[in-house]
Amino acid sequence: MLLQTRPSDTTIAAHDRLYRSLRQQIMHGELAPGQALTLRGLAKSYGVSMTPAREAMRRLAAEGALTLSSSGRVTTPDLTNERIEELASLRALIETELATRALPRAHIALIERLQAINMANAEAAVKRDAVAYIRTNLEFHRTLYLRAQAPAMLAVAETVWLQLGPTMRALYSRLTRAEPPQHHRMIIAALKAGDEPALRLAVRTDVTQGLRHIAG
Repeated sequence: MLLQTRPSDTTIAAHDRLYRSLRQQIMHGELAPGQALTLRGLAKSYGVSMTPAREAMRRLAAEGALTLSSSGRVTTPDLTNERIEELASLRALIETELATRALPRAHIALIERLQAINMANAEAAVKRDAVAYIRTNLEFHRTLYLRAQAPAMLAVAETVWLQLGPTMRALYSRLTRAEPPQHHRMIIAALKAGDEPALRLAVRTDVTQGLRHIAG
């Protein structure tokens, strides 16, 4: 008797593929705040049935990446100023701790990698490429935090990034000047010097300054 792929396996694979793709789009600011999504539209875009589209949306809603209204309307988060402040404070708490834990493992190869990512981030800023800017900015932070060897804490940080993705895109569109990031250089300098207080200050300032600007 020939073994056949069960429909449930196919559905799970389709759901996971759609979930990961849509999650990345939201986190990198490819979708605007309050942008509506439909099951039919997602299923058509990804060439899947309604079931995996529904499961992917439910999973993202549980992470705060999508909002479900009482009427069943699904949108990306359109955050209030109070919510932005809350998430900015959460980033400051979690990410300074992750950076502190990463500091003892900040070898030269890591610092060189962070410098390369920061160059790409600066190029995206000059080109005013919002999605590339957000993507490389998060890559910079994730690369550093992976050295903390604290996967549960990093997972929480990524959930916050996910909720903030559309808002970060909105923030970027408000900026009148395209400047390379400054605080990343401060982070790198603190890592080179092994200066924990300077590192904590640089990370805290980097992850909160822009968000509090948009909430102000």
